[in-house]
Amino acid sequence: MDVVRFIFGILGNATALFLFLSPMVTFKRIIQKKSTEDFSGVPYNTTMLNCLLSAWYGLPFISPNNILVSTINCTGVVIEGVYVMIFLIFAPPKMRIRMFGLLIVVIAIFSTIAFVSLLALHGEDRELLCGLAAAICSIAMYASPLAVMRLVIKTKSVEYMPFLLSLFVFLCGTSWFIYGLLGRDLFLAVPNGCGTLLGALQLILYAIYRNSKGNEIDANNSARDSSVEMEETSHTNGNGTTNNKDLEKGNDQVHQNIVSQV
Repeated sequence: MDVVRFIFGILGNATALFLFLSPMVTFKRIIQKKSTEDFSGVPYNTTMLNCLLSAWYGLPFISPNNILVSTINCTGVVIEGVYVMIFLIFAPPKMRIRMFGLLIVVIAIFSTIAFVSLLALHGEDRELLCGLAAAICSIAMYASPLAVMRLVIKTKSVEYMPFLLSLFVFLCGTSWFIYGLLGRDLFLAVPNGCGTLLGALQLILYAIYRNSKGNEIDANNSARDSSVEMEETSHTNGNGTTNNKDLEKGNDQVHQNIVSQV
């Protein structure tokens, strides 16, 4: 069973790494234009918090036999940290101040949980606090694509829900869900069970609307009106090649924030 659990942990690491790296298209654009345009930096700060909490929970003195949770989330902290730094460099002054303030909040929340767990709690109480914090944050992050799913149903178009990301969200959630079940770890199984369900629903929606062009006007208006910021990702044509035109839609496109939570 330990070998099977290890295999699913490796699969979870691989799929999570893909999701962490998916915003590279967005940041390549930001660096080239030396501007963050209308992109939001909030998802990268919140993802960093999720990675910090999950990495802390996976450490041996918090929860035993979860080191693979720490490895991928430590990697995620580094990657998200780079994204945040790039955003701080190229963001307008007012947005830079807000982003820096949010970064301080993220560090403060993590530091509080870490110090309380180290200095005031021991054994199962320590694991309970850190596990709950990581699980709650993970569930919140997995729920972020709900607005995208609502947009797909409303416009009958999957233009703003790339298949590849939806697939990897499902695979990532499933891998960590099984990993948590095999380790009898509810703090991993429950949030990633939610991720598996949401990933499956996205794939079902994609299967239903993949051949539907939908209402382009309504889709564009809904995308502009949506308050949810989503990562810009590559869309693929029927022949499997990347459609560069879709990548350059810029501010008129909704950018999906789908990241790994473990």
